[in-house]
Amino acid sequence: MKIIHIANFYGPKSGGIKTTLHNLGTGYTSQGHEFTYIVPGAGLHHEKTPHGTRITVPSLVIPFTGGYRIIKSNRQIRNMLLALSPDRIEVSDRFTLSSVGRWAKSRKITTLVFSHETLRGLIKTYLPFSAKKFVAWHNQRLAKSFDYVIATTKFASSEFLAIGTKNLIQVPLGVDLKTFSPKNRDLELRTKLLKGGEILLVHCGRLSPEKKPERSIQALRELLKRGVNARLIYVGTGPLHKKLYESSRDIPVTFLGYISDKKYLASVVASADISIAPGPIETFCLSALESLASGTPVVASETSAVGEFLLIDSVGSADFVGQVAANNGSDFADAIETLIGKLKTDNTLRSRCHHQAENFPWSSTISQMLSLGKKPNLQALRAA
Repeated sequence: MKIIHIANFYGPKSGGIKTTLHNLGTGYTSQGHEFTYIVPGAGLHHEKTPHGTRITVPSLVIPFTGGYRIIKSNRQIRNMLLALSPDRIEVSDRFTLSSVGRWAKSRKITTLVFSHETLRGLIKTYLPFSAKKFVAWHNQRLAKSFDYVIATTKFASSEFLAIGTKNLIQVPLGVDLKTFSPKNRDLELRTKLLKGGEILLVHCGRLSPEKKPERSIQALRELLKRGVNARLIYVGTGPLHKKLYESSRDIPVTFLGYISDKKYLASVVASADISIAPGPIETFCLSALESLASGTPVVASETSAVGEFLLIDSVGSADFVGQVAANNGSDFADAIETLIGKLKTDNTLRSRCHHQAENFPWSSTISQMLSLGKKPNLQALRAA
């Protein structure tokens, strides 16, 4: 099968979208399929990669996003698709690429779109009103433009279920269990990062408004007031980097920036005590799952999807591998202190974190994605 994936918001320092694309491509090609991914860039370029064939096309830089780009011309994309003759088209952008889905669907090409974000959450973040009717209209239009809408969690599915979307499929993303492991814990690196502190906190993710990265600083300030000798490490970059740096110059915070070396990133995450994922509208959060795979428990926003894989609601709550908190610094500090105490008394917590991540191998994601055919048997798929 010839699969083409078209995505915006992909770049040298992008996170989740790039990780998803690369792992899908690696998985598809290992199963004997041909994979091409079309992404925004400075110009037209074609190259072979370990994940498939990458085609970059001319794009526009989105202001105030730290360099994110969107593809300039859907007409150019359609012309490429005519030449490439794909059996299936996947799309990662619910906003500017939906017309490609309608075009392909009209030509009997199997189409699917990933809902990597919640529209109602984005509107709540950036606008002073909820726009419920607009959200419903947009999601209905999106669902009609593709054979399948792929949501990664119950949280991501909820706004489509609310309007009765029939072609919605839930497929969890995966984690690279070879790269991210408790075996990467490095006591020498940990000591270097702590700089005299006792508790090492790590925040991995894009520093952008919808992810509320300032929450980690708020939590650290509260912990310091309580006498907790903690240091916070930020991994990632984004439009809020300068603001966060200026606001934290008086407390123990280190900004490592974007880390391209996965082995080093895995060592940093595994060497931390707790990972903070404060984004209130995260529909999956790969960095949180990578933290668990590294044996590092997670504190996440109670309004995001992350709690779905922290086992918060497990029987007796003895098996939890993290905590959720209300969207304020004090509650995050409370949750962090709970996990600090748990780490001191429970020597199985780190291994449980890794075992939970083992439930999300990329091989399972690939298998579910490849099971999607031209004519959806949605009832059978949901029962699987």
